[in-house]
Amino acid sequence: METMNKLGRILLVEDDPNDVELTLTALEEYNLANEVIVARDGEEALDYLYSRGKFKTRSSDNPAVMLLDLKLPKVDGLEVLKQIKCDEKLKMMPVVVLTSSKEERDMVASYKLGVNAYVVKPVDFHEFVNAIKELGAFWAVINEPPPGSVRK
Repeated sequence: METMNKLGRILLVEDDPNDVELTLTALEEYNLANEVIVARDGEEALDYLYSRGKFKTRSSDNPAVMLLDLKLPKVDGLEVLKQIKCDEKLKMMPVVVLTSSKEERDMVASYKLGVNAYVVKPVDFHEFVNAIKELGAFWAVINEPPPGSVRK
């Protein structure tokens, strides 16, 4: 596997199918990410990150960035954040919080836990792309097809 394919996996943690759809469409529009893994709740996100359950056999590298909704079933976003930020292997992974919450305390709590960016839904994608650019993770998720190749 060439290094290009290793880059640019995005873990999208989002339980609302409409938001998943919107996010995937926007990522495609911006040629972002070779691969997007969607986790529908916090527990599934943690299973993915720790290669448990149905993700036992996934490749061991971390996603280039995690897009994390705060309001999630089973394990909420802040709890997911707490767990990964305490983990040596995961704490450097950039996290962008996607949330419909405009509540300041959620924002403060997220930043205290070390998120890299905070984007309020419905997502303004310019804002979103800027957030990823600011992370310096932009190069890791931008998927420029080689010249002359046809995009699927």
